[in-house]
Amino acid sequence: MNAPVVDIPALMTGIGRAAQAVRPALAAADAARKNAALAAASAAVRAGCAAILAANEADMARARARGLGAALLDRLRLDAARVEAMARGLDEIAALPDPVGSIAAEWRRPNGLRIQRVRVPLGVVGIIYESRPNVTADAGALCLKAGNPVILRGGSESTESNRAIHAALVAGLEAAGLPREAIQLVPTADRAAVGCMLASMRGLLDVLVPRGGKALVARVQAEARVPVIGHLEGLCHVYVDRDADPDMACRIVHNAKLRRTGVCGAAETLLVDRAAPALLGPIVRDLLDAGCEVRGDVATQAVDARVRPATEEDWSTEYLDAVIAVRVVDGVEAAIAHIAQYGSSHTESIVTANAQTAELFLARVDSAIVLHNASTQFADGGEFGMGAEIGISTDRFHARGPVGVEQLTSYKYVVRGAGQTRA
Repeated sequence: MNAPVVDIPALMTGIGRAAQAVRPALAAADAARKNAALAAASAAVRAGCAAILAANEADMARARARGLGAALLDRLRLDAARVEAMARGLDEIAALPDPVGSIAAEWRRPNGLRIQRVRVPLGVVGIIYESRPNVTADAGALCLKAGNPVILRGGSESTESNRAIHAALVAGLEAAGLPREAIQLVPTADRAAVGCMLASMRGLLDVLVPRGGKALVARVQAEARVPVIGHLEGLCHVYVDRDADPDMACRIVHNAKLRRTGVCGAAETLLVDRAAPALLGPIVRDLLDAGCEVRGDVATQAVDARVRPATEEDWSTEYLDAVIAVRVVDGVEAAIAHIAQYGSSHTESIVTANAQTAELFLARVDSAIVLHNASTQFADGGEFGMGAEIGISTDRFHARGPVGVEQLTSYKYVVRGAGQTRA
């Protein structure tokens, strides 16, 4: 028996109208009620751990059958620890200050007018994402805390996991007396739903946030008819300077590349100062011994026969795998120039004991996140104390870096007078 044909435009229009209908109530909800919903959702995630893992195993089985790569499988996989991390993330978001209604700035004019810049919700947020089912919990919770109804469209590979997690979020909303339409999950894997979100929901969606591979984000940025917060890719660099501590450099590079290779904060290119030849060999051999493929320039190939020759394409490749490109450069200025030419403005780190060199790097590298003597894998909203994030934005307007609760708000000006009129 054939499955019934779904009218995707009608489905998406209905979802968008439902989100807009609850927008005023959600914007007016006080912190206590939103936090109660998040606490109840956290409890539902913990209570439903077995069901979430069963749903995820069904997704994993289909993904393996489709031949998905190791990096994508790692993004998709849930275990008890990751489910607990989701629940803990909901608790942490509940503990954050409520941004809605907070006063970002205020001043008084000579004519007596008192002006305040007050944070308000962005509106209805649409989020299109791939693979990672934890985005369902993070994005739903962050949008709720910021007073925004959200429409979630996850990838087809994580359909069952997303449904199980979404059910816990809805249970939290209902327990707190908030409308279930505040967090909606698109119930179809039909790609036409994405097309509707991009081109046919102006007036129903206020902003779109893509989270996924380069092709998805590029498509959203090219075709969307509403504002977009997104990043194209995480082409992250670590630069090891001549004044770096050898042990620290080795630890940071190892962690930046291999802690989790499939995350956008994983280092993809290592740059090593030519004036520090003693640093290059130990770092490269440590990566190779750990099972990482190293693709290097001529100087890097000379330190170990296992190093493969790097091509021009390697300097602009986000591997999301146990592969790294390594280049020897002529000091910090050359490292900065390389990052400017090949980087994606995501996250870059310098390892050095020279404070002056570090400050030069931090000031001159134009990326959303720059670090000194720390792993690029700290590029994460949770690690920044933001509870969670929807993604790392490489945009240069509205939101840059981790997109958390505060970045999901806008502002309005509230002006109070005492009968003033303008001449």
